[in-house]
Amino acid sequence: MYKNIYLDAPSVGALEKDYLNKAISAGYVSTAGGYVSEFEKKIAEYLKVEKAVSTQSGTAALHISLLELGIGRGDEVIVPALTFVATVNPIMYVGARPVFVDIDRQTWNIDSKKIEAAITYRTKAIIPVHLYGNPCNMDKIEKIAQKHKLYVIEDATESLGAKYKGRYTGTFGDFGCFSFNGNKIITTGGGGMVVGKSFEKIDHIKFLINQAKSLDNSAYHSEVGFNYRMTNIEAALGLAQIRRLKYFLAKKRKFKNIYEEELRPIAGICFQREEMRAESSFWLTCVIVDNRSAGFLQSKLLEQGIPARRIFMPLMEFPFCQRGNRGDFSNSYYLYERGLCLPSSTLNKENDIFNVCKVIKNAIK
Repeated sequence: MYKNIYLDAPSVGALEKDYLNKAISAGYVSTAGGYVSEFEKKIAEYLKVEKAVSTQSGTAALHISLLELGIGRGDEVIVPALTFVATVNPIMYVGARPVFVDIDRQTWNIDSKKIEAAITYRTKAIIPVHLYGNPCNMDKIEKIAQKHKLYVIEDATESLGAKYKGRYTGTFGDFGCFSFNGNKIITTGGGGMVVGKSFEKIDHIKFLINQAKSLDNSAYHSEVGFNYRMTNIEAALGLAQIRRLKYFLAKKRKFKNIYEEELRPIAGICFQREEMRAESSFWLTCVIVDNRSAGFLQSKLLEQGIPARRIFMPLMEFPFCQRGNRGDFSNSYYLYERGLCLPSSTLNKENDIFNVCKVIKNAIK
């Protein structure tokens, strides 16, 4: 029985405590205080964009992006059939309809060859998801979007630090949305971020998430606003975490390399493939086991005290997502039935990963 092996737990320590103590000592723990704007600036600098706006979650970032682009009732938004439900919920919030496209069996991302067949006169946007930190083929997606005059909102909630052709994910679309949930690459406890191409639209999002409060008269609100602001104490945590981002990314890549070296020789085990000239953040390393169910392998790991998680369930399984989606989603179901997320937390040590591999080898044998 193994102890203290973590799936996706955050790594926080002395540096984070120092930043949090400073925020508390300054008396600013809510939405006032200087750490929010400082964190936004650090993220913008890291991604090499002009401006970033923090939000209360990655879900809020996606929601406010859809609203800013005027997407609403009667519109359709194309999304991959396999992703976390937070990708699709904001589409429902604005009254639009998600249209699902199957994934590519190699990269596990939306199959760009199938997108155009899903486009109708109602389609307004595509939301590509860089699943588990692995960048989509943004060249093909951008060409399709330009051809059909569609918006692109990148769901980069799992891919901070990932790159496609030298550019960070989240910086290709009209908007890019990030998450700093407790299990993400860096965390603010909760929280998210929006970046975008239009300085004017980013400024308007900043206005909307603060209850659409007038700068000249805080008692006046010219539009329906949202309480989507990040707190100063969350931003303080984020500032500490971003200083460690390079270390986190290197450690996650090291873990992925160990998994691949140890498990690839085993017949029937496959890994998520990166696009040419793409660099995954490896938020989670996951495997497909062709000759075993994911549930079988998960139970064998849990018997040894090792946490593992099934791949996301295809969205068509949820009652509120079933209307009008009758395409071929065989790749999504194939991955769900056989895919498993392995311990990838940066709290783990390299020896922990070798031990996980040992249990998997014994289970497969």
